Amino acid sequence: MADDTSSVLPHEQPLPPRTDLWTAAAFLVLGMGIAAVAWQMPTFKEQKGEIYTAPGLVPGLYALVICTLSVWLAVRSLRRGALSGPAPARAAAAEGTSNVRLALAAALCLVFCVGLIGRMPFWLAAAIFVAAFIALFEWRAGEPAGRRLARIGTALLQGALTGIAVTLVFERVFYVRLP
Repeated sequence: MADDTSSVLPHEQPLPPRTDLWTAAAFLVLGMGIAAVAWQMPTFKEQKGEIYTAPGLVPGLYALVICTLSVWLAVRSLRRGALSGPAPARAAAAEGTSNVRLALAAALCLVFCVGLIGRMPFWLAAAIFVAAFIALFEWRAGEPAGRRLARIGTALLQGALTGIAVTLVFERVFYVRLP
């Protein structure tokens, strides 16, 4: 079965297998680093605390998930031929789009951390961040205006729901005061 990506927008096309392999390697190193730091955190054994109160538990679980998914991505990229022959010519175009999207995501995260958190209630900062992220990454240049407005409305709704849900979960379930 041929891979028909001609009708797919450039940012929706799968990255070349070699790019996925490098990404998997980077995330594996990150996951292992997080696991190493989580392992060094106190366990509260001497304080007779419960296992789920150990500060390294959640980062350790995140590390496990990151490592598992990076190995999965590496295996998938190897099956797709990451180590066979030179990278295709399409890789350069996809990588350029990928770099722009990575820079946009990093800029949005920086605005969230430096510009929004601490200057407004957390739920509102989270809602703005999520809505902006969804709206920017779901934007389709050639779409009719009505469809674009529907996408923006959906992004605003998802942002508001996420901001409220995150705040409620952290404050009511985990008893964490948010900024």
